[in-house]
Amino acid sequence: MSSQRGQRRSFPACLVASVLAVAVLVQNDPAMAQRYSSSYCFGPGRTTSDNDPAQPEAEFHMARLMYTDASGRVQGGWRPWWAIDWPEAECHITRGLQRLTRLDVADDSFHTRAFDDRIFDFPWLFAQQVGHWYLSDTETDQLREYLLRGGFLVVDDFHGEYEWSVFTESIFRVLPDRQIVEIPETDALLHILYDLDQRTQIPGHRHLRWGAGNVAARMQGPPHWRGIYDDDGRLMVAINFNMDMGDAWEHADDPTYPEPMTALAYRFGINYIIYAMTH
Repeated sequence: MSSQRGQRRSFPACLVASVLAVAVLVQNDPAMAQRYSSSYCFGPGRTTSDNDPAQPEAEFHMARLMYTDASGRVQGGWRPWWAIDWPEAECHITRGLQRLTRLDVADDSFHTRAFDDRIFDFPWLFAQQVGHWYLSDTETDQLREYLLRGGFLVVDDFHGEYEWSVFTESIFRVLPDRQIVEIPETDALLHILYDLDQRTQIPGHRHLRWGAGNVAARMQGPPHWRGIYDDDGRLMVAINFNMDMGDAWEHADDPTYPEPMTALAYRFGINYIIYAMTH
């Protein structure tokens, strides 16, 4: 697929054909990845700059969006905002996909800026902590092109009205003529593999509080599954607000993190991926 700007491109047909043939290995507990750890997956000493392939390494290769945060930092430190749950989240969700579907899945994510033309080879893009992101005009222009040509963006792990305002400032520069709406219960996204009629809030580990033998989540507001659609009714952007799906993947092997929340996070993640690769 050409990577020249200005040409009309679509995502490879082989990706769609392969996912249409997905067969689920029936499991009542999609949190089976609890056996794995990031050191098992990737070994020690890995850094965020290691993930820079020339092309996708499998029919599904997760892409994680890099961005400049409010401080002007892209890399900096061990975990910049965009990499907050990496590599543990990828370690678990990729192993989950390998077990629960027949997808050929790359082991780790590709880390990309929105202005990188290789983004068009990765139809599923994951962005975390978007309550801290900033996108340049070049990035918003290319991200708009990516989404309108069939790309799918999932944003996750941002909370409260301030972070919502930071997120929307950039996303409305990406898609200025679109509205953010609640994803309706009838949307294909919620039924493409798992029927996701459960609305349990998926918290980050830092939001959990223990007492009297019980665990509860203290969040900055109720959960919302929101989205942005194109003119044909295809979901382009899935918005997990006041939730932390990536943390639920990351802590899938942590006995202190509630298993039902991990299980729901896996179901949402798998539905998002199959939807992106078939729509």
